[in-house]
Amino acid sequence: SLSCCGMTLNSVPLRRVPHKIQKAGAGLGSRTHHRQRRSWVWNQFFVLEEYTGDDPLYVGKLHSDVDKGEGKVKYVLSGEGASSIFTIDENTGDIHAIKRLDREEQAYYTLRAQAVDHDTSRPVEPESEFVIKVQDINDNEPKFLDGPYNARVPEMSPVGTSVVQVVATDADDPTYGNSARVIYSILEGQPYFSVDPKTGVVRTALPNMDREARDQYLLVIQAKDMVGQMGGLSGTTSVTVTLSDVNDNPPRFSRKSYQFSVPESLPVASVVARIKALDSDVGPNAEMEYRIIDGDGLGMFRVLVDKDTQEGLITLQKALDFETKAGYSLRIEASNKNIDPRFLSQGSFSDTASVRLIVENVDEAPVFSSPVSKMVVSEAAKVGTVIGTVSANDPDATNSPIRYSIDRNTDLERFFNIEATTGVISTAKPLDREVNAIHNITILAIEISVSAIMDINDNAPVFAIEYETILCENAIPGQVIETISAVDKDEPPSGHRFVFSLTAEAAGNMNFTLRDNKDNTASILTKRGGFQRRKQSMYRLPVLIRDSGSPVLSSTNTLSIRVCECDSNGDRQSCGTEAFMLSAGLSTGALIAILACILTLLVLVLLIVTMRRRKKEPLILDEDRDVRENIVRYDDEGGGEEDTEAFDMVALRNLNVVRDNKARRDVTPEVTALYTPRPPPYKAATNNGIFREFIWDRLKEADVDPSAPPYDSLQTYAFEGSGSVAESLSSLESLSTDSEHNYDYLSDWGPRFRKLADLYGQSDSSNIFAS
Repeated sequence: SLSCCGMTLNSVPLRRVPHKIQKAGAGLGSRTHHRQRRSWVWNQFFVLEEYTGDDPLYVGKLHSDVDKGEGKVKYVLSGEGASSIFTIDENTGDIHAIKRLDREEQAYYTLRAQAVDHDTSRPVEPESEFVIKVQDINDNEPKFLDGPYNARVPEMSPVGTSVVQVVATDADDPTYGNSARVIYSILEGQPYFSVDPKTGVVRTALPNMDREARDQYLLVIQAKDMVGQMGGLSGTTSVTVTLSDVNDNPPRFSRKSYQFSVPESLPVASVVARIKALDSDVGPNAEMEYRIIDGDGLGMFRVLVDKDTQEGLITLQKALDFETKAGYSLRIEASNKNIDPRFLSQGSFSDTASVRLIVENVDEAPVFSSPVSKMVVSEAAKVGTVIGTVSANDPDATNSPIRYSIDRNTDLERFFNIEATTGVISTAKPLDREVNAIHNITILAIEISVSAIMDINDNAPVFAIEYETILCENAIPGQVIETISAVDKDEPPSGHRFVFSLTAEAAGNMNFTLRDNKDNTASILTKRGGFQRRKQSMYRLPVLIRDSGSPVLSSTNTLSIRVCECDSNGDRQSCGTEAFMLSAGLSTGALIAILACILTLLVLVLLIVTMRRRKKEPLILDEDRDVRENIVRYDDEGGGEEDTEAFDMVALRNLNVVRDNKARRDVTPEVTALYTPRPPPYKAATNNGIFREFIWDRLKEADVDPSAPPYDSLQTYAFEGSGSVAESLSSLESLSTDSEHNYDYLSDWGPRFRKLADLYGQSDSSNIFAS
């Protein structure tokens, strides 16, 4: 017999079922027992999924009773996964799994086993089937296949109201262990909502959640397997809960009283005012109803509802008359159309407001006492005969005076006259009944305002704007390139009526035409195509505009049309800059003026360049620059007064100390008794030589002085020069100011004193000093 064994659960040895068969032809009293071999019934093998070891996983062992351990029996394995997933040792019957198995992909494998002779491959045991079942481990987390969730719940719902049910699925084996047993919990959304741990039903956890305060909540729900125990896997999903509206807020007017002005000329059925009660609810819960509950305008007005805005529209039912009644008062109630009985305990779901409507006076036309008057006159009546009187009055409270006139369109031959202030009608020409027996004339009554200024037609119409017309090079004949309109400062009673046309000079041009649209606008159209910028980039089209006043006024306005390169859609790309008249090019005088301006600019530029080149260059000093122009900053604050102890500062401040031991190398001119003798000045070298000599002398003294500061110290010499070689010329130092002196020596002092020598040498000394 073929048996199996292994490290399996509930694995027992296989057993054979004996069967007795009666031998054919035997006598009745004798029986022979034959045992027939039948197919084997195999138990299951178990193998753990997701095995990650390096060696093949041992599954079980096959063994045949025929196998005596001599190597004569060979074991063969076939079926699902044989050789690719499961292998068998043909000598020992050991079965191994060579690949990692996943129960969620395939839960079991059906295989066949057979024992055959190792040499002849003839079966020594019949083939039998057995099953290798993949044993589950907790390797899959719960998943919300339908998440994320969106749910709605009415606001003000009681605690425990069901919102939504979330469901998580676990791919692990639900029949084995707790790998697929899920527990639900809420991670975010508390304390407003809760979730049932077993069913996943989300419920409200707080009462009186108000949509007007917050209308949406985001919940995070977790599902954890292993019954929520530590080590279990988990998954999450989000639930967006929206609070739906209920009618828990009454309408309220923002003010208790309103006031509106209504012109008396407003037609019946017009809206005179709009009011609105505010409701925090939305949708049907905010729908309003308005009604007038009190006031003196119940018959004059009614209130309707605007379905879109939920406003109350106060409309006029009868014509208004300021002279009869100048104002009305209404009391209007606003209430919800749909009321929720659950919230009636909170109070009335309505509100009232007072509305005051002020009637504005409108200047009304005069009214004749009789709309039709019939008058009789004899054809023999003389000119000036009074035939009747008409009367009209101003219905306004101002009762302005009336001026009468005859509409001359009804009395073209002027047979009658009317007195402007009294309305008395008289004959102006002899009448002939045989020619015209009946005259129908129209009398005009005009209200005269003291402050009114009668307008006359004293302004000509002009273009409404300054047009910048673009003409594409690819324009086709008959294409509208501009629509023009006009304005007029006058205000005729019947409104403006403008007539557009081209001037006589431009009427015959071959490029453009004008079409009057009869609505105070006109269209400019092309007559041809093929416009080119390089030939002419600008056209100017003179347009004549006439008004309908009396007298008729007109003006000529020029429309500038620029030729541009356009794309296929007609969008401008680039335009030319040259301007041409419609009938002629740019005048010669204009070209000369432009060239003269350009020439003038060029001359100015040349002059500026020349002046700059001839500008004096600054004096160039010798290689040794004046030390006074060089400022060296060392940022060394020094040691204060202690620095002065290193050398004698007096030597720098009193140049006479140094000059005592220095001999003059220049020649001092002989001076007579003009001034008091002073110590000779320091050497007067040209340019900056005196300063160089002074600095070099001081440097030599510092080099040989053992008490001098180090080389990197700052020494200040404070030498400003020795002044002029002529010493002081002040008369205060002279021996006597009353004596006469000879100033001829000034000429010996060089060119610098030549001017003084000329002045003092040619005049009397006393006069010079006196001046």
